[in-house]
Amino acid sequence: MPPEFDLAAALADYRRHHAGETEVVDLFQALLADRGPVYERRRLAGHFTGSAWLVDLAGQRVLLTHHRRLGRWLQLGGHADGDPDLAAVALKEAEEESGLGDLAVEPVIFDLDRHAIPARGEEPEHWHYDVRFVVRATGSEDFAVGEESLDLAWKPISELAADPAADESLRRMAGKWLRRDRRTHPSSY
Repeated sequence: MPPEFDLAAALADYRRHHAGETEVVDLFQALLADRGPVYERRRLAGHFTGSAWLVDLAGQRVLLTHHRRLGRWLQLGGHADGDPDLAAVALKEAEEESGLGDLAVEPVIFDLDRHAIPARGEEPEHWHYDVRFVVRATGSEDFAVGEESLDLAWKPISELAADPAADESLRRMAGKWLRRDRRTHPSSY
């Protein structure tokens, strides 16, 4: 069994590799230092969530959800519900929201994003501190649309990076992925 994910160590590692993102890392480290229930949605001032940058085996496409509640195309992910292993949360959410099996998570932070969630009913506006991980589809790519989504779709990452209408954080992750993929597989470009 792999060791449990250590968010403090992962944030320190992320800071070392993403020098231009110190402000966002500071926000995440401050939340982690809070003694409150930072992994639970009942902490309305803000809480951690886990998301998946779910890529196909070739690394050319990402599976996105047309989020039912927010009405936008986004990455798969959700609440930690008390689980501090956010890599496992991202994997679980990817499996549940896509219906895909044979998924593998890289237990290294790929991206961090703090964003406001609009008020809904009795729930006030609050912050999600979203920790994002690369998840790879290693088997069938035939997804199933679940109740949280209006639709799911495999989107070419290069097109997403260049799409000014796409969510800013999706464009940022697409850019990170393309830069990473070029370093990992330079002969394919």
